[in-house]
This record gives sequence, C-alpha cells and structure tokens, in this order.
Amino acid sequence: MVPRGAGGAGAAEQGSRSVLLPQFLLAALCGGYAVGASLGWGSPATALFMGDFGLAAGALAAAVSCLLYARTVSGPSRPAWLLFALSSAMLALGNGVWGWYEVVLDEPVPGTSPADWAFLCFGPSAIAGLLLLAKRPVTRAGWVCLLLDTWLVAGSLLTLCWSLALSHTADRTGEGPLRQALALSYPLLDIALVSAVLALTFRRSSVNRAAVNTAVAALGLTVLCDALFTSPALRESYRSGQILDAGWFAASLLLAYAPWAGRRAQTASGGRPARRPARPAARPFTALVPYLAAAVCVLSILHASLTGRPVDAVVLSTGCAVVLALVVRQAIMLLENIALTNELARKENHFRSLVQGSSDVIMMASPSGTLRYVSPASRGVYGRPAEELIGTDLAAHIHPEDRGGVLHEVRRFLAAPPETEPATRIECRFRDGSGGWLHIESTVNRYRSGLIFNSRDVTERVRLQAQLQHNASHDPLTDLPNRSLFTERVGRALDGRRGGDGCVAVLFIDLDGFKAVNDTVGHQAGDELLVHAARRLTESVRAEDTVARLGGDEFAALVRGVAGDRATRERQVREVADRLRTALSRPYRVFGTEVRVAASIGIAFAEPGLAPGDLMRNADLAMYRAKSAGKGRVETYAPHMQAEAVRRAELADRLRTALHAGEFTLLHQPVVDLATGQVHSVEAQARWRSSRGILFTPAEFLQAAEDTDRTAELSQWVLEKAVEHTARRHRAGCPVPVAVRMSPRRLMERRPPERTLEALLARHRLPPGALVLYLAGTGPRPDPEDLQRRLTALRRLGVRIALDGFGDGHATMSALRSLPVDVLRLDSGLVAEAAESVRARTIVAGMLRIAADLGLQTVAEGVDLPEQALALRAMGCTHGQGMVFSGPLDEHRLRSSLTRGAYPLPRDPLAAGRTAPAAPLPVGPGGGAEPEPLPGPSVRPNRETSVPPT
Repeated sequence: MVPRGAGGAGAAEQGSRSVLLPQFLLAALCGGYAVGASLGWGSPATALFMGDFGLAAGALAAAVSCLLYARTVSGPSRPAWLLFALSSAMLALGNGVWGWYEVVLDEPVPGTSPADWAFLCFGPSAIAGLLLLAKRPVTRAGWVCLLLDTWLVAGSLLTLCWSLALSHTADRTGEGPLRQALALSYPLLDIALVSAVLALTFRRSSVNRAAVNTAVAALGLTVLCDALFTSPALRESYRSGQILDAGWFAASLLLAYAPWAGRRAQTASGGRPARRPARPAARPFTALVPYLAAAVCVLSILHASLTGRPVDAVVLSTGCAVVLALVVRQAIMLLENIALTNELARKENHFRSLVQGSSDVIMMASPSGTLRYVSPASRGVYGRPAEELIGTDLAAHIHPEDRGGVLHEVRRFLAAPPETEPATRIECRFRDGSGGWLHIESTVNRYRSGLIFNSRDVTERVRLQAQLQHNASHDPLTDLPNRSLFTERVGRALDGRRGGDGCVAVLFIDLDGFKAVNDTVGHQAGDELLVHAARRLTESVRAEDTVARLGGDEFAALVRGVAGDRATRERQVREVADRLRTALSRPYRVFGTEVRVAASIGIAFAEPGLAPGDLMRNADLAMYRAKSAGKGRVETYAPHMQAEAVRRAELADRLRTALHAGEFTLLHQPVVDLATGQVHSVEAQARWRSSRGILFTPAEFLQAAEDTDRTAELSQWVLEKAVEHTARRHRAGCPVPVAVRMSPRRLMERRPPERTLEALLARHRLPPGALVLYLAGTGPRPDPEDLQRRLTALRRLGVRIALDGFGDGHATMSALRSLPVDVLRLDSGLVAEAAESVRARTIVAGMLRIAADLGLQTVAEGVDLPEQALALRAMGCTHGQGMVFSGPLDEHRLRSSLTRGAYPLPRDPLAAGRTAPAAPLPVGPGGGAEPEPLPGPSVRPNRETSVPPT
C-alpha cells in the first residue's frame, strides 16, 4: 500500500509530465515553423506551400480541436467554443484559397477573392465567442457600462488607427469602393476583436480560466499579426511563407491547445481543482481602462492639432462619441455609487441594530489583545458598561487559571489557514461587575488583523452539568458517593499506593434489622434512618477516607494511609470498624419514634495485584460472614470465605431445580402428650437429598434459599404435601393433626385463588382442627390488625394457630397480647436451659402459668433428654417434641408409630428406685419409637435429623 502523501506526489508528478509533453510539442512546432520561415524554407515553392497550406493546416487543427471539445462539455461555454471552431474553419478556408491560387494555379491571388470573405467571417465569430466567455452583468446598469466600456476601447483604437494608417487607406485612389471597403474592414474588425479581447481580459469568467487565457492569447496574437500585415510597408513586401506567417501559425496552434489547457492544469495538480482565493484582489487598472481610452482619443486629436494637420472628421466624431460615452458612463457610475452608498448605510444600520440588540456580547480586539469595541449587551451579561471595557486588555478579565489556555488557543487559531478553520470556540471564566466569575462561551472569528468575540453567559449550563455529574456519581438520598464513584476511588487508591503509603482497606457495612423498620414504621422512616446513618458514618471516619452508599441499607468505607506493620494496620482498621458499628447501633429518633438497628461489617485489605472489584468482593464476603455468624459483628476477610461463597452459590443453583426434580421429601416428627405419651400431632419437615447423594439439613438449604421466590416456592410445597399426606392418613384411620411452620409475612401474601390456604383445605377435604400453623416468632411482621383479621378468618375454618419460638424476644409477648392463638411453642434454647438452670426453670414455669391462665396448650420443642421431659411435665407443660420420643419419620414409620398408640414416658429416677425400674425406650431395628440412626453424637437437635435412605 502506498502512503497517501506518496500517492499524491506521484499523481502530481505524473500530471505535470502530461502537461509538459503537449506544451513541448507545441513549442517545437511553432519554433520549427519560425525557423523554416526565417530561412525561406529552402525554396520559393516550399515557402508558398507552407505559407498557404501550412497556415490552413494549423487553422484546421484549431477548428477540429475546438469542435471536439465543444462536444464533451455543456453549459454556457459550449457555444463559445463552437464559434471559435467556426472562426478557425474560416481561416483554414481562406488560407486554402490562397494556396489554390499560388501553389496549384501558380498565379497571383486576385484583389477580391473568396479568401477575403472567409477572412472577414473570422472576426465576427471570434468576437461573439469572446463575449460569450465574458462574465455577464447582473444589472441593467452593468450591461450599459459593459457596452460603453467596449465602445470606449474600440473608439480610442479607431481614433488612433485612423490617425496613423487608416486615413491613408481610405484616401487611396485608383481602387474601387469594394476594394477600399475590404481594405478598411480588416483593421476595423481587428479593432473590434481587440476591444472584445480587452473586455474579456477584465471581465472574464472564473470557469476554466486557463483555457480562456490561452484562447485570448491566441486571438491577441492573431490581431497583432493582422495589424502588422495592414501596415503599408509590410503589406507591399509580403510574400507567403515569410516570418509573419509564423505568428498566425502559432496563434492557430494556441487556439487548438486552448480548450484542453484547463483539463491538463487540473491533471497537473493531482486531480484537485485550483484553490480560489477567499477574496478577489482589487484591480485598479480595470476601473482606469475607460479613462485611458478617452485619454487616447483626446491625445490623438491634440497630436493632429499640434502637428498642424487638419483634424479628420472621422477622428473628431469618434472622439466626441468617446467623450460622450465617458460622460454617460460616469453618470451611471455616480448613480450606482449613490445607490451602493445608501445600501451600505442601510446594511450598516441593520448590522448595528443586530449587534446592539443582541443578547450576546460582541467584542472586537486588536492583535495586541486590546478591546476596540464592546456591544451594549455587556451591561446585562457582565454587569459592566461597554465604556469600562473598551481600551482594556482582554486577558486581564480572564480567570488566571484559564488565561494560558485561552492565549494558546488564540495563537493556534491565528496560525491556522483561514479557509480550513474560519472560526474557533473558547470557554473560560470572565470577571463580572461584582468581582465574581462568569462562565463565558465565545465564538472567535478573524476581523482584518484582529479578532471578533461573540460571547454568551453559560454559567447556568455549567452549573447544571456539574449538578448532573454530581447526581450521576452520588446517592440522591444521602448525597454520599455511589457504587461507581466508590469503585473509581478504590481503583485510584490502589493505583497510587506505594510502599510507604500505608495500607488500603475496604469496609462493607449492612444494617441489621433495617427491613423491620420499613415494615413496621414505614419506608419514609427508613429513608430518614438511612440519612442519619450516613451522617454518623461520615462523622466517624477521617477526612481522607471515603464513605459511600452502595444501595438499600448497604454502605462502604474506604480507609487509606494506615501505617505500621500488618498486625498494627489490621488492629487500627478494626478499631475504625468497631467505631462505625457502635455509632450505627445507637438508637435513632425518626418521626417521633425510637428505633434500633445493628451493623454487620466486613473488612478486606488490599493485596499486591488485587483489582478494585476483587477487593470489594472480598469485603462483601466478609460482611456476609458477619451476618451469618449472628449479625452485629465485624469480620475480616479470609481466603476460605471465597470457597464458602462458591459452595453457597452452587447450592442455590441446585436448589432451583431440586423441587422440580423430586429431590425433596417430607418427614413428620411426632408431638407427644407429656401426660399420656399419646401422639397429639405431627410437625411436617422438609429434607433434601441431592442427586449426588448429599443430605442437606433445613439450616443449610434454607440459608441457600435466601431469595423470596425460592423460599416461597419451598414453603408452598411443604404446605401442599403436608395437607395431602394428612388427608390420606385421615382416610386411612389415623386422624392426627399436622403442624406446618409459616411466617406471618408469607401468610399475608396475595396468591392465585387456586393456591390459597382455603382452596387447599377444600380440595383435600381436611376436617377442622387437622391443620396447625406455626407462626415464626422472628422476622418482620405485617400490620398487626391485618394479621389478626387473617388469623381470625382461618380459625373460622378450623385451622389452629400456634405461636412458635415463645420466649425468644419481646415480639412474641406482643403477638400473644394481640393475636388469636391456640398453642404456645417454647423455644428449644429455653427448653435446653430449663433442665440445668434454676433461673431458666423459673422463667419457663412463669410462661407456662401464663399459658394455662389463657387456656392455651403448650408444646416444648427440642426435648432431647429424659430429664428435660420430666422437668417440663412437672412445671405444667402439656406436650413435647424431640429426640427423647422420636426423630422425624417417613410416612411408613409414622403410620407404624401411630398404630402402636403411645410412646413410653421417662420416669423419675427417685420414683423408680422406690418401685420398679422404668421400662427402657425401645431401641433396635423396626421400633416404632426408635430414634433415627444419626452419625456422630448419640443425641442431636431435631432439625439436623438425617433422611432415611430411599
């Protein structure tokens, strides 16, 4: 591939060669003819032949060339080249007639011959062609001036020529009138042709200028040779083939080359049209031509008078006509100048009105930067009158920080070519009348040797752009940096970190319990809490640190420049995290209500080669570990957290398809009457054995099903399967109620009619009292009144309501006070402490008395030891559920247990010593009350019971 510059140079070089070759051939032919004519061509016969037929051949070549070119072009220039072809053909015909007489017939040319008429036809066609190539005037006055200028030139030439030679030609006697007319017609036509040439020289069109110039030169050379031939001294001694014929021959060849000169000039410039000047140069000589012509007439008349010769009537009348034409032309020009002056004044007033009425400030500055003109709009834009700015230095009003850039742009603009860069744009700060700074946008144009500034105030636009940019990088609620800006600053901190700069750490912060604030107090209160939390975070970090809100209730902090060894840096960053956690955990006062939230914080330290996204991901993993470890904690990232996150993600992906793949199964754990050992009800529990054979406990797969869709789908599956199995057991003669855990929020969700709890009970025809709903005691609750109405409607259908996790927080006591409840389930943690702690036993006994006073049944969950069952029964608890009786059972083992009737109850060891030893719990394969075989310790919480192999 040839570079563009090299290709252009090659094209230009090739084009110049294509131009030089025809020019060289033209010069060689003209020079050869001139040399041959000066040497007499070697013989009189050859001289006659070249003087006649040689000239005819040259004129014929010009005619053919102009004709061919006229066929290839269109537009107003085509008729002109056809006329040039006709004039050249007339020359060829005339010279051919001369050759016929002198060469073929070998006799002198008659005084009046067809050659004379052919030569006479040359002038009018050439004059018409020249006028067609002239620039046409656009006004009537222009046409009149063009005709007057042509007459002025023609009249002056006629006066001069008549005084010098034509008067003698007209006075010659012995010749007939026709011969005298022919003798005068040649110089008169030449005078007209010269006038047309001069008119075209000063008024020629810009189209194909090289071709027009060449044609004008050819016709001018022809006129010169005709003038020489007309002189008596040369005419008497003229013979064909002499040196004068070389001029005519050269003129014909120039006219033949003329139409193609423009195309070859364009080829020489590499195919690019010649660049026209932006502004045509003034031509004073053009305006002086009419006056010079009149001066020639006057001088010729004065010359005749001073020499004592009588003034010829032709000269006198022609001179008077020229002077009269000059007067008329001057009057027309005077009127036209008056009209132009009025038009200029009108346009100037119009321009002044536009400038003074414009809302933009227009300023003109000299090359040195001094303001020469300032429009009145400066008072409204800058707050400064124009008189105060005129004469001052423009740079003195520009902000020092912008001054260098403005001067550099102005110098660059002035050095650039005007045709490639006519204007430029500059934006800077300009001092206003109050001493402040305005953002000004200026369009700069050249004006003579100075500059014009068209300036407008864009301060509001700049402020809006800055505000939009700020909004794009900041949180609209807290005005803290958002995730994109925080990521950018983390990247800059990592890129600019050097060995002695200290460590870079990222803290991810999540508000624990924020969702409960939204659900209980309202979203507006939640937004107000976020604003207070953002303020506390900003006040708790250093000025060089960055606090951002990433979305929802998640915040982040970037801590930089902590010095010391690794242990010291980690300790200091952890102190910052503890300070943030403490600040966020203080009570908030929002809309007259005091609310509390905690904060889980994850810390990640920058390592060499760690990208910003990886550092933020590590902090997020550490924060997730803090939430899963109990919330309200600070955790530092460790590499194993990434593996755990990958495992949770894989588990969540498999969970999405586990329900549809049939990997879930439903187990039931009996709830036993502590007085009789009878099975009072069963609790439905889901277990997941994956396709890989891995058993997941509820704690594991429920943690993986964190998103609402998966949790809701799993909860709906458990409810439908539990109701379906219970209906089958009722039809089989085992009418034991089933208990299903369900969150209040899930209970209040709007579902399709066919998936509602009422439709499910009707579809399976479950009798009243066969379904017990365990309301979870943790998590956000819906509006208490709405929940109360919903539970009341379910109780009318026979659904019993149990309050789960009783004793684990104040929310349970509040629910007990307001909700219609049938059963209380004691929390497993409180049950485990009741057998060992007197304080816990006292608390449990008090709760059981409250339940008895309210007429509620009580169920203790997590009863895994005999002494726990004994203690609970002694305190008045009515029912128990745990490994001391049975673990979760599949459908077959459950029906076997229900068929046997009751589970043996634990006995008091002291009572057993006084009577008989207590019967042991059945163990061994197939026992109805046999606990499920478990790996590890002999007793585990019921939520971790394994699934029997399928």
